Amino acid sequence: MAASSVEYTIGGVKIHFPCKAYPSQLAMMNSIVRGLKYGQHCLLESPTGSGKSLALLCSALGWQRAQFGKSTGFEALLCHSCLCTHIVHSGHDSTEPQPKKQTIASRLSEKFRSSPLTDSEKDDDFQPDRKRIRTAEPKTYWSSKLPVYISVCLFSQFSEPCTRCPCAFAKDTVKDKEKDSKKKIPKIFFGTRTHKQITQIARELKRTVYSGVPMTILSSRDHTCINPEVAPHANRNERCKDLLEAKDGRSCRYYHGIQRIREKGALHKVLGLHQAWDIEDLASLGKKFRVCSYFAARELMESSNIIFCPYNYLLDPMIRESMEINLAGQILVLDEAHNIEDCARESASYTLTQQSLLMCRDELEGMIRNNIRTSGHEPLRGLCYSLINWIQESQSLMSDRGYESASKVWTGKDVLGIFYSLGITADTFRILKQHLAAVLEKEERVGVVNGKEDWVQLPTISSSSSTVLKNLFMVLDFLFRDSSRFADDYRVALQKTYAWTTQLPPDIPDANGFFVRPRHRQRQSNRVKTEVLTLSFWCLNPAVAFSDLSGVVHSIVLTSGTLSPMGSFSSELGVKFTIQLEANHVINKSQVWVGTIGAGPQGRKLCATFQHTETYAFQDEVGALLLHICQVMSKGVLCFLPSYKMLDKLRDRWINTGLWEKLEQHKTVIAEPRGGGKGDFDELLRMYYDAIKYCEERDGALLIAVCRGKVSEGLDFTDDNARAVVTIGIPFPNIKDLQVELKMKYNDQHCKTRGLLPGSRWYEIQAYRALNQALGRCIRHRNDWGALILVDDRYRNNPNKYITGLSKWVRQLVRHHDSFSNAMQSLVAFSQLQQKVGAAAADSPPLSSTVSFPTCHMPTTVAGPDLSKASEPQTPLSAVCPVEPQQDTCPPTFVSDKQLKAETDGNAGKFKLNAQDFRLKNGNKTDNKTSLTTKFIIESALIQFF
Repeated sequence: MAASSVEYTIGGVKIHFPCKAYPSQLAMMNSIVRGLKYGQHCLLESPTGSGKSLALLCSALGWQRAQFGKSTGFEALLCHSCLCTHIVHSGHDSTEPQPKKQTIASRLSEKFRSSPLTDSEKDDDFQPDRKRIRTAEPKTYWSSKLPVYISVCLFSQFSEPCTRCPCAFAKDTVKDKEKDSKKKIPKIFFGTRTHKQITQIARELKRTVYSGVPMTILSSRDHTCINPEVAPHANRNERCKDLLEAKDGRSCRYYHGIQRIREKGALHKVLGLHQAWDIEDLASLGKKFRVCSYFAARELMESSNIIFCPYNYLLDPMIRESMEINLAGQILVLDEAHNIEDCARESASYTLTQQSLLMCRDELEGMIRNNIRTSGHEPLRGLCYSLINWIQESQSLMSDRGYESASKVWTGKDVLGIFYSLGITADTFRILKQHLAAVLEKEERVGVVNGKEDWVQLPTISSSSSTVLKNLFMVLDFLFRDSSRFADDYRVALQKTYAWTTQLPPDIPDANGFFVRPRHRQRQSNRVKTEVLTLSFWCLNPAVAFSDLSGVVHSIVLTSGTLSPMGSFSSELGVKFTIQLEANHVINKSQVWVGTIGAGPQGRKLCATFQHTETYAFQDEVGALLLHICQVMSKGVLCFLPSYKMLDKLRDRWINTGLWEKLEQHKTVIAEPRGGGKGDFDELLRMYYDAIKYCEERDGALLIAVCRGKVSEGLDFTDDNARAVVTIGIPFPNIKDLQVELKMKYNDQHCKTRGLLPGSRWYEIQAYRALNQALGRCIRHRNDWGALILVDDRYRNNPNKYITGLSKWVRQLVRHHDSFSNAMQSLVAFSQLQQKVGAAAADSPPLSSTVSFPTCHMPTTVAGPDLSKASEPQTPLSAVCPVEPQQDTCPPTFVSDKQLKAETDGNAGKFKLNAQDFRLKNGNKTDNKTSLTTKFIIESALIQFF
């Protein structure tokens, strides 16, 4: 448990918080508890830096802990706390014989020792459990074998009740009830956008009393593989599968290390995972114990109460299948969910090339020629032939879309008609799925090896070919599902483009038939332009992917700092979000400078449309503006551009004019690379942070990045790392992109019948969400400060259109500046004031350990007494934060009714909080020797409007 904590009771659930919560955090926890309690879906917007991740973790885990407390009952709790736990369970019982029970783990280990390595290997990422023409073995469940100690905080009731001592009265009944109740208590699947965000969430979890909750992190092999034979490879999945199947006679010793550890007990106990950990911790332990951290994390999922992963693991049906993720009855929390619509569409879409189909066909033909599972491979080969022939015949239907590009688009219903003529129907598709499952199944037959009969494993198609077929079958399954009800949500596009590839000339033999190549001379490669044909199955409705989730999960919680307009999520995702919240920021208005600039230092108008950005005048004016900002703002400055194309043009122009060199005289200038590996990007960030931390010749650094890029999403630029964020233009998606064009037409077609946003409005919202994410890189905590500079004349000329799309907390603070000089004067005054305040705070000694909070507003969209009406539009409300009493001096106090009544200062109307809604009392000292635990009990936060 943390040294100091605050206990809140919200909706009858005790929630331990590591500090006194902000009003926005209280509102968020109240919404989450109500959603989990009644199995409702939540849509919660809270600005970046307002502590929403901490509120998410504490409220969800607090509710889950309360459910475990209810399920165990008095008898189980008494049994867990009995003294015999230390005597009988942790030692040997000499009075009662203990039969040796062979667990599944031990059987697996014995099987591994008594058979070749390939017999015990399994790669769940690529195919079902391998067999020797037998049924698959059940999963290992070892979490119930953990010893129980009295000191375990409240989660001790997760393990089995005592059954070997006199205190175990009615032991069978207790065990049966606990077993039944465990099944009903949902796990928490916590999804984030990136792996780096998972590390930040794990750091937050370590601050809480819930740090000891059983957890795991699901991630890719790129982040967890520790085998030196796999890690250097570009395609680690392929190499990992080769080792697991021992194709070259070698196997992965790290994977089999999990088998050995199972004999010693619970995996997390052996590895010492008693507190919250992140991916790097698990990888380090994997190297120490020689255990595969990738499969160890998956093994831990069975006994974990909270599972962290990127949220495409939860949305993509193929990844859910390969990772064995079952979301039925579970809690689904998706943080940074502003991109959830795009991710949901992508998870139900698939694009394959003609070349990949040809390779798949050739591999299936090789299996047939070698008489390997001919009955299963022949229908799959026929499917590939049908699609290849259709692609070839359809090229004549393609129309030009631009330079060296052409396309043809069909609706989902049209494609089903074409597939019917090819013999691909709902009935034949079911048969094809059975054939695919059969040919991917591991099977062994008796064969002759080195003159002796032995079990020989039948070869299967490569993982690349199986991936093509699995993803193709995934979209076909959506097209044929429920009498093709999703067919209208798909568009199938055949596209032709050209790509430059490098080809080496073939070796030509001499007159004697020998191949002669100079030893020290490299072969000259040729650049060849090749035609590329792609067949794309695009899902334009994110509700298709969510249809697998919304009806089976316990609750869905979507959170982000940029969800507005929130109404589009319900229509786009097909989910009714009964509970909605839009919270204010926790900072003071004086801590942030938000301004729009429509002209540069030379007075030239700055409008970042395509026509203007191509001119040298615009590029030079933007460069001069950025140079002035770097001179005014110290330390770190972030500049976000709409596209990589603009970044390349500005960089080339500024290098030619000498402006880049002038920028480098003031700050270290770093540009975000297009693509690149994880290591390269981490090195770039390290250079940026070091340039700010160790200011020697220059004052900090300038990082030029792109909206929707890696820098704009999920990275934490705290304090000096981002004293200013500059956005150039508005990052609209590429209007000429075929998928964007089809999505806009789809929304226009269904906006009236399904409540979708019109295509033009959807197009604008994509830009605002990307812009808001970039602006959110600046203010990261309550004491942070910085400037948000929006460079574009459209903000001032048409604020009703362009300002309304900004986040609420930014929108309220925007100031339009008529000239560049006025904007710079205001910015200089703001920067100097904040630096003086920071210097004064650093020089002055701390006055007291007492924490006081200013009066804050807590705009929420919450339910009234009747929770069934929670989906109706509600009135935003504000609440006065209670002031924390002095430690050891103030007697227990209660807030009076008058103190709890307030009125909103906007158009929100009035509201009233009754005395029974919020009670504040000062708790006594806890048994913790290091601190005082102050308890705030908020009982049944029912809000009455009048």
